[in-house]
This record gives sequence, structure tokens and C-alpha cells, in this order.
Amino acid sequence: MEFGIASVAGITVICYLAAQAVKATNLDNKWLPVICGVLGGILGVVGLYWIPEYPAQDIITAIAVGIMSGLAATGVNQVYKQLSGEKTEK
Repeated sequence: MEFGIASVAGITVICYLAAQAVKATNLDNKWLPVICGVLGGILGVVGLYWIPEYPAQDIITAIAVGIMSGLAATGVNQVYKQLSGEKTEK
């Protein structure tokens, strides 16, 4: 069973949900990309060791894939805001 690309999308979804949970707290939204990137990097390393078809063969690549997947969650949120016309918080 191939989980390569699905695992990368899974990291993005997990980071997006984590960002939504953080938004419910009093933490400033400016930290959301950092939180998503760090969480994505951690999940990338987990994926390297636990998912047989993970699209990385070494730890540096796994961290980079995870960080980019985590930051993609922030991008997805911004695209939604732009397309829906929702105002951003300052």
C-alpha cells in the first residue's frame, strides 16, 4: 500500500488542525506558521521512521518535507481567507 504522498497530505491536515486549535487560545496568530513548521518537521521525522513509503530517505529531507507540509497548512488557510473575502486579524 502506497502512503508516500498521502503521508505528506496527512502532515498538512494535522498541522492545519493544530493551527485551528491554537487559534482558539489567546496565543497571537503570528506564531501559527512557526508552530505549523515545527510540528511538520517533527511529523516528518516520525514519518521517516514509521511509514515505509515515506518520500524521504534521510533525516534532513524528512525534516524539510515535514516543514514544507506544515507551512502548506498555513498557505491553505490564507488561500481560503483570500477567496472567501474574510478579513485578516491584526
